[in-house]
Amino acid sequence: MSAVSVPPLRDDLQLFPAAAARDGSPAWSVHDPVTNRFFRVGWVEFTLLSHWALAVPEKILAAARRALPVPVSEDDLAALSRFLQAHQLTRVADAAAVERLAKVNAARRQGALKWLLHNYLFFRIPLVRPQRFLDATWPFVSMLFSRAFAWFAIAATALGLLLTFRQWDAFQATFVDFLSLEGMAGYAVALLFAKTLHELGHAYTARRHGVRVGHMGLAFLVLWPMLYTDTSESWKLRDARARFRIASAGIRTELVLAGLATLAWALADDGPWRNALFFLATTSWVLTLSINASPFMRFDGYFLLSDWLDLPNLHDRAFALARVALRRTLLGLAEPYPEAMAPRLRRGLIAFAYVTWLYRLVLFLGIAVAVYLFFFKALGILLFLVEIAWFVARPVVMELRVWHARRGEIARGRTIGLAMLAGGLIVLLFFPWARDVHAPAWVHARDQQGIYTPLPGRIVSVVREGPVEAGDPIAVLESPDLRMRATQFERAARTLTHRLNQGVAGRDYLERQAVFVQQVAEQLAEASARRAEMNRLVLRAPFAGRIVDADPASGPGAWVNEEHQIAMLVDDGAWTAEAFVDQKALGRIADGARVRLYAEGVAGEPVAGRVLGIDRSRVEHLAEPILMAQYGGPLPMLESGAVHDVPRDTLFRVRIRLDAPPARGAVHRGTALIEGDRASLGWEWVRNAVSVLVRESGF
Repeated sequence: MSAVSVPPLRDDLQLFPAAAARDGSPAWSVHDPVTNRFFRVGWVEFTLLSHWALAVPEKILAAARRALPVPVSEDDLAALSRFLQAHQLTRVADAAAVERLAKVNAARRQGALKWLLHNYLFFRIPLVRPQRFLDATWPFVSMLFSRAFAWFAIAATALGLLLTFRQWDAFQATFVDFLSLEGMAGYAVALLFAKTLHELGHAYTARRHGVRVGHMGLAFLVLWPMLYTDTSESWKLRDARARFRIASAGIRTELVLAGLATLAWALADDGPWRNALFFLATTSWVLTLSINASPFMRFDGYFLLSDWLDLPNLHDRAFALARVALRRTLLGLAEPYPEAMAPRLRRGLIAFAYVTWLYRLVLFLGIAVAVYLFFFKALGILLFLVEIAWFVARPVVMELRVWHARRGEIARGRTIGLAMLAGGLIVLLFFPWARDVHAPAWVHARDQQGIYTPLPGRIVSVVREGPVEAGDPIAVLESPDLRMRATQFERAARTLTHRLNQGVAGRDYLERQAVFVQQVAEQLAEASARRAEMNRLVLRAPFAGRIVDADPASGPGAWVNEEHQIAMLVDDGAWTAEAFVDQKALGRIADGARVRLYAEGVAGEPVAGRVLGIDRSRVEHLAEPILMAQYGGPLPMLESGAVHDVPRDTLFRVRIRLDAPPARGAVHRGTALIEGDRASLGWEWVRNAVSVLVRESGF
């Protein structure tokens, strides 16, 4: 008598033909309408289920063996029975089964705290059942699924990208300008609009293929709301390409939206409408390509890859293969792989699992930091620790427990090798290595001065770029207004002098003579003042040096004012640099530290130098625009009205004396590698973590 139990199946289960398996064999989907879950079964399982009503294991196996050309064993029947009972797809036939089911549910039941730990990272709230809305509006949107619209969208996207690349500097500058509170609000509105169309794309594509959309609602990823659409009934479709279209509909919708918004931005005039298009384009491009298309989380990209490979539960299966591969490689265990597949596919899935683990490690650490930053102190620290402990440390500890339990199977040589490897990693982590501090910098002559006119005027002559001596004229300007006023005052003085010389002796004459003499003196003084101002329009070099960065538009005949720089005078004898470091790196550098400076866009050896001084107060305003992000530099600025020179991050200025002139003898930006104190990464992480805990907990 067989020991395999054959409990009766639930009456509400539904069976649908599915797409063929990877080996070409037929497959079916079992639908559980209570949980709205779909389970895929193969040819053998379907045949066993077809004869399940026989209720006797021997009869079921006999009938299946007659119907199938492949062997069917009692183990196949036992595995199917366990699967059905584990997922509660069978009826409760007796009191013993009821008690067993109650124990299973009790074991699965979670306390409030444990439920919160499992679900605060991601949970869903259904809001609407959109099927009637989709049916009513389908005639108005069906044209968007035509081939003509697809070609139009492709052409519009290509044209938009071409036009945007032609004004790429303006696009980048706009992106940097919107890194502000107002910009973040604009991105949030654009994100809501784009994600709404994303989910409607899934819903309408499902409606097009006859799939019922169960509901739409809000999903929360670490308490961050996002829309979602339930298209799980697409597993009823036998056509794998139709399921692929439904899964990719959201990405395709956002790509079309991004392409059209990019084209509209490139053609629009400056203003609020163009800003809105920029928000829409960048949000759709970035989030679609970086998040939705990523197969490393359970977003659209994951389901697309799973459908393309025809591997349901892709993550779980890849992770299981990777764990076995780790044990076989590191521990030398002769553990069989959990499922048989082609070696090439198995290697690909193992590599995919490793990349996914690394991606999730970075993601979970980022989420933990975001949780810490966006919540109040106590809750932020608690959620940060929970995030690290539950989603990072817990999987590692569970795997290490398996290794410890099977330590008797590991060869002694492997154990020694692993111990040496672990010890080496610890040494590398906590050994005080000498590490350079990388900082953006700009290079300029120690003595330099911009050449400006003190008064508005017209250029008569200007020297070309090259060496000049102290006192040499750099530019000669004229002011017709000053010359005219000086001439008028001189003419008035001559007229008064003439009248004075023609006077007749007498008492009245003597009184008028004193007045005329005073007026002549005043007119001559005014004329002399105008001539002195005209002499100031001869711009002379205050020190010996070289003229650089001469404005090509400031030639003879050009008019300039006090704010217009005609050229720059630099002293080639001594050059200096100013670097900007963050607060963490400030404690690792000291006066006199060696520096290597690499000029941007210049190949060759760096210029050596020494730290001349370190400011102990943060930079409030950046004097030179060369490092600002809106001018192509690496430092983002805060935007607040007309003020755009305040660094977004906390930075400190480091003054550097260069040992030799740079290869590019002009003002330019580069990267300074400043010699830092010896420090270990491990202790630095520990010190930073402790300092954050102490600071934020208010100890």
